Amino acid sequence: MQATQARRAVEAVWRIESARIVATLVRWTRDVGLAEELAQDALVAALEQWPESGIPANPGAWLQAVAKRRAVDELRRRQRLERKVDELGRQLPTHAEPDLPDVDAADITDDLLRLVFTACHPVLPAQARVALTLRLLGGLTTAEIARAFLVSEATVAQRIVRAKKTLARKRVPLEVPGGHDLEPRLSSVLEVVYLIFNEGYAATAGADWMRPDLCAEALRLGRMIAELVPGEAEVHGLVALLELQASRTRARTTSDGQPVLLLDQDRARWDRLLIRRGLAALDRALALTSAPGPYVLQAAIAACHARATTAADTDWARIAALYGALAVVRPSPVVELNRAVAVGMADGPAAGLELVERLAGEPALASYHLLPSVRGDLLAKLGRHDEARDQFLLAARLTRNERERELLENRAATSRSERP
Repeated sequence: MQATQARRAVEAVWRIESARIVATLVRWTRDVGLAEELAQDALVAALEQWPESGIPANPGAWLQAVAKRRAVDELRRRQRLERKVDELGRQLPTHAEPDLPDVDAADITDDLLRLVFTACHPVLPAQARVALTLRLLGGLTTAEIARAFLVSEATVAQRIVRAKKTLARKRVPLEVPGGHDLEPRLSSVLEVVYLIFNEGYAATAGADWMRPDLCAEALRLGRMIAELVPGEAEVHGLVALLELQASRTRARTTSDGQPVLLLDQDRARWDRLLIRRGLAALDRALALTSAPGPYVLQAAIAACHARATTAADTDWARIAALYGALAVVRPSPVVELNRAVAVGMADGPAAGLELVERLAGEPALASYHLLPSVRGDLLAKLGRHDEARDQFLLAARLTRNERERELLENRAATSRSERP
């Protein structure tokens, strides 16, 4: 029992403290890969010692101290190696013993911010950024990341190893970008958090409609970044969006895991605390900018849903207008598809279908299952049930999520039964 409790304590503390430990080690070693290895050494030490010695009074400080000792040992080892190399060719220079400073709160904040921008650096492909962020900032194991994204542990491990090597090979500076470099780099950071949340909110593939653990991790990361860069409107916009979307989690599935669409959800099950937090974050974002960016606009759309006590109370005209603004800031066929849904709700299914038909030839939507799904919904509302059935079946074939496929097949069957 004591060993089990100790292991649970280690895992809980690691999830909370690992990012701070790795971030501090990166500052000391200037090497992301080495920092993560040293932090893992501290984790292994805790797993070995705590079941016997008991859980320390300050477990986070214990892990930090062990990691610091490991870093000192490694730096000494490297200095000894340098001395031996120097002795072979020239007079030995003077080397001072490594003296790692104590850690204070300001240092940790700066270290974390540097680690965020490093793990999410655009030099890395999106999948690598996601994996490395979850590993370094989320404290997730390779196995946990693999389960979350339905890929093999070997694939995740490769992504992480390659990401570290790329950062070293490209000599990515361990710094917080400034000036004109900040906006694109911050955009990359927010994109990673957004990708993590989206995979949890609507799983791409597999047997589960949602993966709430990923949503929770993205929320934690988003809140952390908002504390680190409190003056950026888009950061608060992303946090607002995630809080408001996450508020619907309990209402999005039935007791047996079946999906429940937005208009059919029991809004009494929406989390009012998350809604209040989301609306407050949106207010902070709007106070910081006169030109809302994509995350602020998406949060404003989510706020329209959150403020509607029933589906019928939803301000679809405002949502359609916000999607129009989003299409200007970040034009994409997916945004236009969402705008078509809102127009269909505000002005009738015929108006929405007209917009959807304009997207039929978009290459980016050729295998996007939500295009025939939206078209099927609008056709069904217009009483064109045979056409709707065909669209739902097409959408079912295109999706890789088993729960969503069942939902779409059921909608196809319903359309068949509603034929005149």
